Amino acid sequence: MESTLKFLKQLAKNNQKEWFDANRMHYDIAKSEFEDIIKTIIEKCVDFDRSLMGLEARKCMFRINRDVRFSKDKSPYKLNMGASINSGGKKEMGSGYYIHIEPGKSFLAGGCYMPDANALSKIRQEIDYHTADFKKILSSKNFKAYFKDLSQDGKLKTAPKGYPKDHPDLHLLQHRHFIVEIPLKDSEVLDKDFPVYAAKVFKAIYPLNQFLRKATE
Repeated sequence: MESTLKFLKQLAKNNQKEWFDANRMHYDIAKSEFEDIIKTIIEKCVDFDRSLMGLEARKCMFRINRDVRFSKDKSPYKLNMGASINSGGKKEMGSGYYIHIEPGKSFLAGGCYMPDANALSKIRQEIDYHTADFKKILSSKNFKAYFKDLSQDGKLKTAPKGYPKDHPDLHLLQHRHFIVEIPLKDSEVLDKDFPVYAAKVFKAIYPLNQFLRKATE
């Protein structure tokens, strides 16, 4: 993704509409390159996650324009390209896979981010009822090859409502997001086999997504 990283580096130095308009051709090239990568990754992921069959790459990609209505930062454009890969594309809030491309800050992620109150309650209940199965996923060889644990971002400091403070697996129930992520070097993003690597990472996330999807169905 040489064109994509190159454009994003230049955008970071020139985050202005006038510059963007003058360089729209370069943006279109970068966007097309990113879309091709997402398309290839989806095709590889379908081998293990059939829910992605027929999914179009363009429906997964987020707009580069920022929503500045409620932000003090009025920069018009994001400095990354991102895509949410799941059965409903970027509009689906369920469990899936995410790719974030930004020079020096790229990463792959997956799981369920910011589930609503009803979904969160169901996920916690599923973990409480099937703790052994959940732990088996998080301790599997394939999972551990890429991830140490679930992200600790947003984790509660106390017991969630309805669960005792001395619950033996409280540390699992305190999560508000059930996601994992792995950073990427620019050299990894530029590697010709990057889609293969991304699909391997997402395959390691797949059992977690299966568990979370079952919980919220």
